[in-house]
Amino acid sequence: MKLPGILAMNGAYGYNVRQYKLSGHKKSIEEVNCSVMKVIFSRIRFNNRQVVAMAVFVMIASAAQMISPTLVSWMIDSVSGSDEKAIIILAVAMIALAVIACVTNVVATNLAASLTTKFSADLRKELFRKVQGFSATEIDQFGTASLISRNTADVSVIQSFLIMLFRVGLLAPMMAVIGLVFAIATTGRLAMVLAIAIPVMIVVVALILMKASTCSVKLRKKIDRINQLFLETLEGVRVIRAFNRQEYEKNRFGETNEETAEISRKSIAISGMMTPVVNALFGLTSVGAMLIGSWLVMENSLDVSTLVAAIQYINMILIAILLFATVVSLFPDAYACMKRIGEVLETEAVIRDAAGEKCEKNCRGTVEFRNVTFAYPGADTPVIKSVSFVSKPGETTAIIGRTGCGKSSIVKLIPRLYDTLFGDVLVDGVNVKDYRLNELRDLIGYVPQKNVLFTGDIAGNLNFGNENGSEAEWKEAARIACADEFVEKKDGAYHSAVAQGGTNFSGGQRQRLAIARAVMKKPEIYIFDDSFSALDMKTDKALRQNLKENMGEATMIVVAQRVNTIMDATRILVLENGEVVGTGTHRELLGSCRLYREIAEIQLGKEEVKRELESA
Repeated sequence: MKLPGILAMNGAYGYNVRQYKLSGHKKSIEEVNCSVMKVIFSRIRFNNRQVVAMAVFVMIASAAQMISPTLVSWMIDSVSGSDEKAIIILAVAMIALAVIACVTNVVATNLAASLTTKFSADLRKELFRKVQGFSATEIDQFGTASLISRNTADVSVIQSFLIMLFRVGLLAPMMAVIGLVFAIATTGRLAMVLAIAIPVMIVVVALILMKASTCSVKLRKKIDRINQLFLETLEGVRVIRAFNRQEYEKNRFGETNEETAEISRKSIAISGMMTPVVNALFGLTSVGAMLIGSWLVMENSLDVSTLVAAIQYINMILIAILLFATVVSLFPDAYACMKRIGEVLETEAVIRDAAGEKCEKNCRGTVEFRNVTFAYPGADTPVIKSVSFVSKPGETTAIIGRTGCGKSSIVKLIPRLYDTLFGDVLVDGVNVKDYRLNELRDLIGYVPQKNVLFTGDIAGNLNFGNENGSEAEWKEAARIACADEFVEKKDGAYHSAVAQGGTNFSGGQRQRLAIARAVMKKPEIYIFDDSFSALDMKTDKALRQNLKENMGEATMIVVAQRVNTIMDATRILVLENGEVVGTGTHRELLGSCRLYREIAEIQLGKEEVKRELESA
């Protein structure tokens, strides 16, 4: 059924309707309308004292450099007048100015490096913090590869731009302004040649930047796509080789790589126009200044020494403009990266902590679903529909059904990895939306369908469930999860290394370690999302027996594919197309639920099912 249809039938079915968008629980990324600079710089701030100190040092350096042409003019006049004392004083002054410019530039560079590296570190930290607060909806929306790219390459691009901005971007305008003041004061009419050159340069640079900016945005998106393909290839390398799909993956990556290279080539070509065009204008301005200056000298309206100083000032002003144009040429790429990072920072998670104080719970270890309907953002149809059940302390509720019927989707709603579309999920008698997320998830030991181990050692992974866990607790959790048999055979036992993703363990070993991690937590509620699929029958049975003996009054919710795994469950929910088509014990369902009986006959055999029905 389409979601609009469900919404229309709200009155008939009594759903608790909330505003819901088919494109997702929130505005799409493209709809986020905000000032990129404001989003980033309102969260990450520079040290004002360091910024002021750097500006002062840059100003001193630029002033020291811009005084030199005037001293050269005076020295030429002194040479003409054979004033040796004045020549020596001016030479010493020029050396002193050169030293001052050098020292202040070095200090300014160090301050710029300190400011930008701290800024980038804080920005990465803020991005990481923001992503940690995202629900699965936001992570799916951005994509893993894109989030990695934004937190690494994009931040590095911004850092490179900022250090150029602080060093050259501050120095160049100061040099231009101070040089313009000196040029006008020294030469008057000759400096007016800049009144034509500077506006022309500004217009040309602006046009080039507008074109380059468009290419930069497209390029970042293509780089995201390359990262995504590369990540998929690395994660699926075994499957690719098993199916001999290496050539297909090479072609797929190659096509995207070629498209990226073409956009990159276009972007570089456009940005590369900046330097030759500005250089051409630089040359034309210099020639114009020389022609006008020579004419003024011939009319005795200008001294040769003043002409030399004027030409130097004009050249230094043009060099400053060229340097600033170089900085500005980096801006389109940096702005594209800022925009992408701003999108992440501006995106609000749809799943947030409830406002208010800690929840007053009516009971302990109880999970209840009340007419729950759920659809993934962007889906046209719900994946689960009108699911209701109650699981109490000490009970085991199992969920079984065909692949894709919504089993895992049900258990993801309990720790609020996603929120319901309609209906309510209650834990300990309280709606999960009324909990603070940490408070809710502290009650749950969750073993996901894809077992994830983290780089480090076995003890570190077990301590995810209890950060203060002791060796005795590690051993007990491993025993319950039937993991002690292989852990204690390893060199270092619980301190033996875990490779990235746990690739130095088999699938069954990873499952048992993930179960041991949940056991370490000693939660009120255990959720096992198809967590026994990689275990052999003997280990499966022993592990379930250990859990039953040691779970106490904890509630267990088990998603499974195998009937053997759930035969002893207090209740079994049978799902078909997202709806519960049968509820009861194993024997009750054999007699009352056609789908469950079919699954049992396939796995256990028709004769075994027949015997069980006769004995019942």
